[in-house]
Amino acid sequence: MQTRQARQTVIAALGGNALIQRGQSAEIEVQRRNVALAAVPLAEIAKSNDLIVTHGNGPQVGLLALQSAASADALAYPLDVLGAESEGMIGYLIEQELANRLAGYEVVTLLTRVVVSADDPAMDNPTKPIGPVYGESEARKLAAQYGWTIAPEGNRYRRVVPSPEPIQILEKKSIQLLAASGAVVICSGGGGIPVVAAPAGGFRGIEAVIDKDLSAALLACELGASALLLLTDVPAVYDAWEEDGARKIHRASPAALRAYAFDAGSMGPKVEAAARFVLKTGGMAGIGRLEDAADILSGNAGTLVTPDSEGITFHADSS
Repeated sequence: MQTRQARQTVIAALGGNALIQRGQSAEIEVQRRNVALAAVPLAEIAKSNDLIVTHGNGPQVGLLALQSAASADALAYPLDVLGAESEGMIGYLIEQELANRLAGYEVVTLLTRVVVSADDPAMDNPTKPIGPVYGESEARKLAAQYGWTIAPEGNRYRRVVPSPEPIQILEKKSIQLLAASGAVVICSGGGGIPVVAAPAGGFRGIEAVIDKDLSAALLACELGASALLLLTDVPAVYDAWEEDGARKIHRASPAALRAYAFDAGSMGPKVEAAARFVLKTGGMAGIGRLEDAADILSGNAGTLVTPDSEGITFHADSS
């Protein structure tokens, strides 16, 4: 194993597909199998780097909210509590698979609170999709029943909730101590548990779900990470996704990548997270498939966002 001084800190942000791939059911055994696959490239990275893992929770927190709302025994749980519940559940699944592959390593899941502003304009403009997708009639019925806001996703609909900007990672020092000890840390799941400063001091939870990519970028900046990997189910960022002639972007500067318009519900937050991290730290951000994580880190796959890139270059196999 490398000495502590020789290792770099890598933040790997897993998309929701790490647990529930497109079109799959949310059964726990499906999630276990997907996490087992995700653990393979992550374990490879952890053997030569200080690895910190974050993850999405959109499908899971939405399902938990649906179950909670349907309960006849108690009032529906607020989103901060459901976020904590999903963070523990997903963290456990990832922790167990990584621990099974990394004999001799400590693997730790840490519930993480992330400060947001109660006055964030996003609180009045729900945009973050959570839970399953529905046909229009079913979505409108559920919205009327539970007071949800819904929005189209392709030709179907999902519930959307407020997604305020992450401001501060409250457990930053604990994450640093764990990583410095050699542990693989799973934290800030689902973007973290959203909290706001309370008038009397301390913090209180708030009804929101933080974007996990923007939260991962904040964490990477606060920890001074060398690399931020934003891992999803597509091989790279495309200049014109799902259009004829779309090309895979290989390298880009933050400014050049920000010049494109990307879907706010999918690639947009990843591009913005990558740009923020690179501009603030001078590190490298990579966007691409989970199974390519080690190759993205070494510069051989995905889209690489670096401070020294000039404009945009495309993968040779883009056309």
